[in-house]
Amino acid sequence: MHVSMQKLQILFPDPLLDMLRRLAKAEDLPVSEIVRRAVDRDVNQRAALLMRERDKVRKFPTFNGGAVLVGAHKMKSLIHADDA
Repeated sequence: MHVSMQKLQILFPDPLLDMLRRLAKAEDLPVSEIVRRAVDRDVNQRAALLMRERDKVRKFPTFNGGAVLVGAHKMKSLIHADDA
C-alpha cells in the first residue's frame, strides 16, 4: 500500500536535531523516518485518549440528603400539629 507524502519544514533546536541525527545513524534510518514514527506514536496516543474521554459516560451530580426521618403518611399530621 502506497501512502502519498507531503513535505513539511520543521525547525528543531540544535541539541534535539543532534540527538535525532545520532539516533538515525545508530538505527540506520533517515531522520525523517525517526520523526515520522515519533509523531505517529504521539498522535495515536492522543487520539486514543480523546476517544476514551469522549466515550466516558457523564454522570449527573447527585446529593445525598441523608435518611428519611418521617414517612410521607405522617408528614401532613406533623406539619399541621403546630397549628393546633
